[in-house]
Amino acid sequence: MLSIFKKEINLFFSSLIGYIAIGVFLTLTWFVMWAAPNSNVMEYGVATMDGFFRSAPYIFMILIPAITMRSFAEEWQSGTIELLVTRPLTDWQIVLGKFFACLLLVTFSLLPTWIYFYTVNQLGDPVGNIDAGGVLGSYIGLLFLGGAFVAIGLFASSITKNQIVAFVVAVILCLVMYEVFGELSQLRMFFAKLDHLIDQLGIGYHYESISKGKIDSRDVIYFLSVIAAFIAMTKVSLESRKW
Repeated sequence: MLSIFKKEINLFFSSLIGYIAIGVFLTLTWFVMWAAPNSNVMEYGVATMDGFFRSAPYIFMILIPAITMRSFAEEWQSGTIELLVTRPLTDWQIVLGKFFACLLLVTFSLLPTWIYFYTVNQLGDPVGNIDAGGVLGSYIGLLFLGGAFVAIGLFASSITKNQIVAFVVAVILCLVMYEVFGELSQLRMFFAKLDHLIDQLGIGYHYESISKGKIDSRDVIYFLSVIAAFIAMTKVSLESRKW
């Protein structure tokens, strides 16, 4: 697994892929925080990072599929997957190596955004007038969210040889998992507590729960379950291609 992890990291940073991904994420989040109308901190007049944490999941929906789309699709297309699977590595090691490499790149993209926290913290009146617990919880939520989207992106990449198709499928799956269940729960056709149950099936519900600063074991278990499920499906997809 470590060899795959190192290979993917070297590929990210020996080319422009890693730098472009981080640069695009920081540019878009900077725009939301400091320039976008109705969401920038200076216009809003409140020491908060809510605009950043509301927009980050939707930026991730585009950014992470762009990172993961080549993970397996390129291997299938170029034929290097045959060399990869004949090495003394299990399918789990291959999938997990790629997963952790992509997740590390997502983590790197989040680290510079702590500058936003420091700046907003200094702009508060008085200084430090910001919900630090909520910010920390939101960052933890973004890491879990990033892990879930990476797992979804890897699965999408494993089922096709076309990187564009992998990207589109991953974006759709991320959108469905994050947004659609919440929208479905609003329909009047559901009664009793069924609407709440459907809402809980979506990633958005659990991300918003963690973003409140309270780390609930149910939210952690949910994210780990989604990640494990899509990683397992990726492994099955990899095995099916070998069949």
